[in-house]
Amino acid sequence: MILLISDLHLEEERPDITRAFLDFLTGRARSAQALYILGDFFEAWIGDDAMTPYQRSICAALRILSETGTQIFLMHGNRDFLLGQAFCKAAGCTLIKDPSVVDFYGEPVLLMHGDSLCTRDEAYMRLRRILRNPVTLWVLRHLPLSTRHKLARKLRSESRAQTRMKANDIVDVTPEEVPRIMAHFGVHTLIHGHTHRPAIHKLQIGEQTARRIVLGDWDRQGWVLQVDEQGMQLTPFDFAPPGAQ
Repeated sequence: MILLISDLHLEEERPDITRAFLDFLTGRARSAQALYILGDFFEAWIGDDAMTPYQRSICAALRILSETGTQIFLMHGNRDFLLGQAFCKAAGCTLIKDPSVVDFYGEPVLLMHGDSLCTRDEAYMRLRRILRNPVTLWVLRHLPLSTRHKLARKLRSESRAQTRMKANDIVDVTPEEVPRIMAHFGVHTLIHGHTHRPAIHKLQIGEQTARRIVLGDWDRQGWVLQVDEQGMQLTPFDFAPPGAQ
C-alpha cells in the first residue's frame, strides 16, 4: 500500500491539522510501504537552518515513521520550496523532483505539486521562474533570517490577496497543459495537489483513456490517496476542529 498527501500547510497556528497529521503518522501511515508528500507540507519554510522547535517536532515524527520501515518521499510546493537536504536527512525522507515519474504496481505514474500546470496565471508563473532559479535560491538561503522572515510574510500576504482577486479558471490547471505534459512523460495517470480541488478527472490522450487525480488540502478535513493492487482510492477524513482537546 502506498499513500499520497499534499497541501497540509503545517504551522503552529493550526494545532488541529498538526494533531491530525501526527495521528496519521502513528496510525494509517505505519501500514504503508511508502508515503508521498506532494508539496506545501509546511505553510512556509525559510531554510533548513531556521527550523523552529515546532518544525523540529514534525521532523522527528517523520523520522520515527521512516525507522519503522515506511519510505517517505517529499516534493517541493510553492510554499516550502526552500526545504533542503538537511531537513530530509534528519527526517529520514527523500526529496524528489517536480515532476517525477514513479512506478506504482507496474504502472508509470506522474507526480507533481501542480502549480506549474496553472500556466494561465502568467504573473505567478513569472514569479515561480524567478524564485526557482538556482541563483535566486542561493541568495535566498544566504539572506539574514530576519530578512527571510519578512520576505516570507510579504509573499504569503500578496499571494492570498491576489488569489482572491483572480478568476477561478486562472488559479486552476490549464486544461491543455495536462494532456501535453502527460503525453510528454508517456503516462496515463497524473497525481498532483496545489489547487485544493480534490477530484478524479477522466481524460482522453490520443486513443488512450487517462486520469488526473487531484489531492485535497488539509483544512476542514484531511485527504489521502491510497494506491494498492486493487487500484487508487481518494478519500477524505474528519479531524478535530481548532480548539478541540
